[in-house]
Amino acid sequence: MGITKIFLVAVALAMDAFAVSIAAGVSLKTLNAGRRFRLSWHFGLFQALMPLIGWYLGSSVHSLIERFDHWIAFGLLALVGVHMIRDFFSNSAPEEMTKDPTRGLTLLFLSISTSIDALAVGISMSMVGITIFFPVVVIGLVAMFFTLIGLEIGARMSRNSRISPFAQLMGGAILLAIGVSILYEHGVFNGF
Repeated sequence: MGITKIFLVAVALAMDAFAVSIAAGVSLKTLNAGRRFRLSWHFGLFQALMPLIGWYLGSSVHSLIERFDHWIAFGLLALVGVHMIRDFFSNSAPEEMTKDPTRGLTLLFLSISTSIDALAVGISMSMVGITIFFPVVVIGLVAMFFTLIGLEIGARMSRNSRISPFAQLMGGAILLAIGVSILYEHGVFNGF
């Protein structure tokens, strides 16, 4: 697999992290070095670790993972998204509504849910005999880069006075939409 193909795979895998980081930026409104580092580091780390884990798991468990990986990703994104939407509709003061998605379990859930598809990529690379270490580095760095860009876009969107009151609602809706799109990509709605 050439560098161009590895880069294209990395960009494709980073799209969920990019979209979620936009939602995080909208939710946070203001960014600092710690928030930027935590989210980009964790998204990049998980994007790199998942294909590495998948590569080591190899083809022996591919059929088990393939059947439910999209449901895990959807569940984690829905959990965080519904929580954000519920906070929007609660009677809390605006500063109490905004939870920091760059900390705690929320960060862990988002990191896993945005990178779980990379597990299948690692398994497929193992099945075709691709050495994994260079692709893992590229995938992690691209995810970090897209996360930083997404955070900036989201934070700028939240500064818009027309958008700002609905930032929490928009962030939750984006996460739910990503979760539904993952299910759609895996053919869950084909029977409807």
